[in-house]
Amino acid sequence: CSTALDFEIGGGRRISEFSTVRMLYNIGIQGVTWRFELNRAGQKLVIPVLLSTDFNALFVTGAFAIPSTLYFLLQTYVVKPYYLRREKQKTLEKMDSLSTQLTEARQAAKKSQRLLEPVSNRKKNKQQESDGLVITKALYGNHKKVKESSQLSEIDDNVASQVLDVTIPLNFLVTEAGQLKLHEGIKKSGIMGFYDPCPGDPKLLLVEYIFHGRQYKVMADDYGALSIPQDIHEI
Repeated sequence: CSTALDFEIGGGRRISEFSTVRMLYNIGIQGVTWRFELNRAGQKLVIPVLLSTDFNALFVTGAFAIPSTLYFLLQTYVVKPYYLRREKQKTLEKMDSLSTQLTEARQAAKKSQRLLEPVSNRKKNKQQESDGLVITKALYGNHKKVKESSQLSEIDDNVASQVLDVTIPLNFLVTEAGQLKLHEGIKKSGIMGFYDPCPGDPKLLLVEYIFHGRQYKVMADDYGALSIPQDIHEI
């Protein structure tokens, strides 16, 4: 701001949720002044620094240029690197926390699958005897990773793979009539023996199955309906 008696210019930045710092350069009737301000939770601390009562043009210019240069140097070599390190640390901590949660969720899903396995195997054997519906391979997880894993005979059984083998729970869901139906709008990670291996990413369910001696393959989005067997799925 500017009046007939004063000229003031400066800037500031927020250093935390409740704190702001400012530095102001003032030329007025009292001379050349730097003023430092700290605002925290509604309270203000002001530190004026009188540089000179002399209005020498060279000194006035230097008094303005020096803090500007210092601000640029501090911003480039201290403040910005500090915030980058802090954001990186927060990201790593978030990833560690998420990794722990995913590991626990995967272990819970595997535990559920072990509970389902005896009944799942009985249903599978009964369908095989009647030449009915048998799920031979089922993968659920990251959309891209599932498609890549569909070409492999085995998948990595760890959190980092972002893919879960769900063959056991799907065989468990096959009815006595030899059908499997998953309704539209219901997230598949909520099915017993499933979990969400990649929160926030698009997910895909891939199912390969045998029916009446013929091979079939189908993919369904996370909230998409799935009804098998169907002739259009035949390989």
